Amino acid sequence: MSKKLVFGLFLFIAACNNQTEKKPATENATLSEEQKLKNAVQQFPDSMLLKETLVQYYREHGNYDQALHEVNQAIRTDSLNPRFWDMKAILHFEDGDTLQAIRSFESAIRIFPNPAYMISLGTLYAQTRDKKALAISDTLLRYHKQDAEKEALFIKGLYYTYNNEKLKSIGYFDQCLSISFTFMDAYREKAIALYDMGKYSEALNVLDKAITLQNRFEEGYYYRGMCLEKLKQVPEAVESYQMALQYDPEYTEARDALARLGFK
Repeated sequence: MSKKLVFGLFLFIAACNNQTEKKPATENATLSEEQKLKNAVQQFPDSMLLKETLVQYYREHGNYDQALHEVNQAIRTDSLNPRFWDMKAILHFEDGDTLQAIRSFESAIRIFPNPAYMISLGTLYAQTRDKKALAISDTLLRYHKQDAEKEALFIKGLYYTYNNEKLKSIGYFDQCLSISFTFMDAYREKAIALYDMGKYSEALNVLDKAITLQNRFEEGYYYRGMCLEKLKQVPEAVESYQMALQYDPEYTEARDALARLGFK
């Protein structure tokens, strides 16, 4: 069963305001959005905001090679800025290069051990079955418990899930939910662990609770559909997959599940 990386990926929140020198309207109209951003970065090379905006432009258009090129350029001029390493890590992850994502997060943390970076790195360690996930979790619990306790426990749960110690992982997901009963990631991963153990009815109960708390939880509907299929409740499974697509029309796995069952 495929699983998604579950940590809070950063958003490049930036905008080109009126910093650039005004040009005649006809000239501005002929410039592409990309060129305007590149011109702005060239005019204000010290503006991190503008650099992030340009990277985000390439990211949104799926041009990860160019996005990474811009981040690498930024790192060459300011290699001690952890934000650039964070951006590089996330771009690598989204582009399918987990190893480079891990290395970039490690670089960010060496410069500044931000809990958010630690959570991201711990999650990747967990998903690659690296015991360093447990060390990061323990560090978060020791020094950042007030702000990152449930995330630290979640990392431990993921680590044991990926190492096929499902019962142990469920214990950590339950601890997460005792801290925050609206932690949807913990519901999903607990349900997946139960599903992998063949406990489809129990997994379904977990997912039913999750979508009751958050009725737009598309992943909850998708995994609910998988459980219902295993329980031979195909019409209900179809309805659940359709609900997943209703809330996320780009949910490929849900669309594929419907096609497998003969529905569009």
